[in-house]
Amino acid sequence: MNKKLMAMAAALLCFAAAGLYAQNDAVENKQETAVEAQAQETAVEAQAQETAVQNQADGAKGVKYIAAAIAVGIACIAGGMAVGKIGAAAMGAMSENAELSGKALPFVGLAEGICLWGFLVALLIVVLK
Repeated sequence: MNKKLMAMAAALLCFAAAGLYAQNDAVENKQETAVEAQAQETAVEAQAQETAVQNQADGAKGVKYIAAAIAVGIACIAGGMAVGKIGAAAMGAMSENAELSGKALPFVGLAEGICLWGFLVALLIVVLK
C-alpha cells in the first residue's frame, strides 16, 4: 500500500514540476516581449514598472495552479483509500448480517466526500486572488 501511495505522490510531484516549468517559460516569453516594447517606446521607466508587476502576478498564478492540483490530488488519493477500506469492511459486515447495509453505506458516502472537499479547496484557490 505504501509503494502505491509513494508512486502516486511521485507522479503528482512530476506533474506539478512540469506545470511550474511551463509557467516559467510563459513568464520568460512575456519578459522578452516586454523588453522589445521598452526599446521601442519612449517611456522606459513606466513600462518597466508595469512589466515587473505583471511578472509577479504571473508567478503567483503558477504557484496557485500547483497548489490547486496538489489539493485535488491528495484529496482524491485519500478518498480512494478511505472508500476502499470502508467499502471492504461494509461488504464484510453485510455478508454476515444483511440488516447492517443501511448503517454501513452512509460511511462510504462520507469517505467519497473527501474528494469533493479537495475540489472545493482547489476551486477557492484558483478563483480567489
